[in-house]
Amino acid sequence: MSSTEKEGKMPKEKIGEVSEETANELEMTDEELALLVQSGNSERFGMLMSRYDAKLTRYGRRFLSNPDNIEDLVQDVFIKVYKNIKGFDATQKFSPWIYRIAHNTFVNGLKKSLKDSLHFFDLDTLVSHPIYEDPSNAEREQKQMKIMIEKGLDQVSPQYREIMILYYIEGLGYKEISDVLRIPTGTVGIRLKRGKEALKKVYEKLGLKYEPSE
Repeated sequence: MSSTEKEGKMPKEKIGEVSEETANELEMTDEELALLVQSGNSERFGMLMSRYDAKLTRYGRRFLSNPDNIEDLVQDVFIKVYKNIKGFDATQKFSPWIYRIAHNTFVNGLKKSLKDSLHFFDLDTLVSHPIYEDPSNAEREQKQMKIMIEKGLDQVSPQYREIMILYYIEGLGYKEISDVLRIPTGTVGIRLKRGKEALKKVYEKLGLKYEPSE
């Protein structure tokens, strides 16, 4: 035993050392980890959980206006993901798939907390003119909207609240949100536009200054 080990200290070469297996795991994409879980390597599911736990908790808290049972709901999401992971198509992105499961779980949780059902006739899906994502404006707008959403999002209806969370907070694109919510990409743009309009009214009601990028 070395003198360093006798003193109870970690040898220098071991300080901050990361195993090759862990390093490889950190470099893997979500889709690669999902493939390993599908093949029976259930231990890799822990890495997927660690990547999405904070994201899903944040998503749920904002969508459901900070529910007391958010941890239970997120746990329920992971249970459903694990049970259904063999149905995931690893040629597609993993994030829209898990957010879709989270969406369904959170909507069910929201229904239980509201008297009125969330089933409604959605006029947004009937609007014929498409609204497309504008990458040149997206980054600046997202920074501004993240700040503004903090103050008034809980007063925006769930229909528009969720889509603003997915786009401005979670960073999903129109196509990914379309996959999560099962709506056309044009409808994503419409709901974002109407969500911003609703947020503007909330700001006016609160006497706050509303300055999103146009």
